[in-house]
Amino acid sequence: MTNRFSQASALQLKAIPAFNDNYIWLLHNNQYAVVVDPGDAQPVLAYLQQHSLHLTALLITHHHHDHVGGITELVQHYPQIHVFGPANENIPQRTQAVHDQERIMLPELNTELQILEVPGHTKGHVAYFGYSDAHEPFLFCGDTLFSGGCGRLFEGTAAQMMDSLNKITALPPQTLVCCAHEYTLSNLDWALQVEPDNPDLQAYYSQAATQRANNQPTLPSSIGLELRINPFLRTHIPAVQLSASQYSSRRASNDTEVFAQLREWKNNA
Repeated sequence: MTNRFSQASALQLKAIPAFNDNYIWLLHNNQYAVVVDPGDAQPVLAYLQQHSLHLTALLITHHHHDHVGGITELVQHYPQIHVFGPANENIPQRTQAVHDQERIMLPELNTELQILEVPGHTKGHVAYFGYSDAHEPFLFCGDTLFSGGCGRLFEGTAAQMMDSLNKITALPPQTLVCCAHEYTLSNLDWALQVEPDNPDLQAYYSQAATQRANNQPTLPSSIGLELRINPFLRTHIPAVQLSASQYSSRRASNDTEVFAQLREWKNNA
């Protein structure tokens, strides 16, 4: 995958595989690059060298090691880079703390990003939303939203995660969702248990299975697609509510309780 924006865009969007299932996202214009959540420096350094790119900034969504483990080494190679990270978390080498609804500028890419606080997976988790130079929206969401799933609630509550997901799904439906893990097929296996008669979900599973069989990433997804197939975004759908209640042996009284039932189910799947 070289560019998930249109040919009208000078910006390139690249998913660099790391560890077993991480993606380190890289945004560049064939000269300068910004990297998201570098858990491992080595694949990033290799890609930068191979493509003659100069690293100017790191965007960190949360403090987990598989998202921050490569920061120190990258700063050693590029001592002048900016390291943006959530204000409410301990991020190594952070040079600028970011807050909800704040806007940051990436001047070398001529790009502005909006910060969204999206607690749930961790207490201070943030996402970065912006537009390509061809006005195509994209989102770096870390471990808050996955294709067909969402992050575990390590530090936050179901209500917090619901609010965070609602904040994300209020973005334009064509927004490219740049998740940090290749969890799609396992998520969709579970989603089909929740909503087996969803034709969009059935079609997407076939597409994703073909992509993975060809060693291609399933990401980025889009908000419009996730609204059609992701059970965590469909707690208002009667079929999803019924499946959640059957799993938990009790009827939920609101969407947040449905979400909590789904999260417990997925944790144990």
